[in-house]
Amino acid sequence: MGPELERLILLLAKVPGLGPRSARRAALALLQKRETLMRPLAEALAAAAEAIRPCSVCGNLDTSDPCGLCADQRRDRGTICVVETVGDLWALERAAAHRGLYHVLGGTLSALAGQRPEDLAIETLIRRVASGGVREVILATSATVDGQTTAHYLAERLRATGVAITQLAHGVPVGGELVYLDDGTIAAALAARRPA
Repeated sequence: MGPELERLILLLAKVPGLGPRSARRAALALLQKRETLMRPLAEALAAAAEAIRPCSVCGNLDTSDPCGLCADQRRDRGTICVVETVGDLWALERAAAHRGLYHVLGGTLSALAGQRPEDLAIETLIRRVASGGVREVILATSATVDGQTTAHYLAERLRATGVAITQLAHGVPVGGELVYLDDGTIAAALAARRPA
């Protein structure tokens, strides 16, 4: 096996959900379909790497800044749904349960992982809310220890702003992460949100 193939397999193995064996199978499939799959994928990856950037307002990934969600004047600008990752935002959008704006934290507070408040997009959230026009902040963090710790910290920081602070209902299973939930569970959890 040449160094190019080894590098391809090593890089594919870093993709979440792919281990070394899956990466080898993916590399083989790509090589067997060079013209119909591998080259178009390489071009799409290069184009995405060049064009897609984080939104300076909410942290979503898009080719425009502000992103399409922030720029959409039909969305409820008085509601901000706070999520851990862009994957969580995409899961909520897929469920079509939230018609307001979003704010991506970039992770959760975690003593074990060394993730501190200054490592997350918390100050930008506080500034967005303090600038006015926001009626409600929905804390849509995962039902993990770190997710709930983050939600509690955010609720304490946001309390002084006077906006309503709600949290996803307990319909989200403990230990569950939004990105892995089905659309119905996400929609029901958003509809049954409660004060934080």
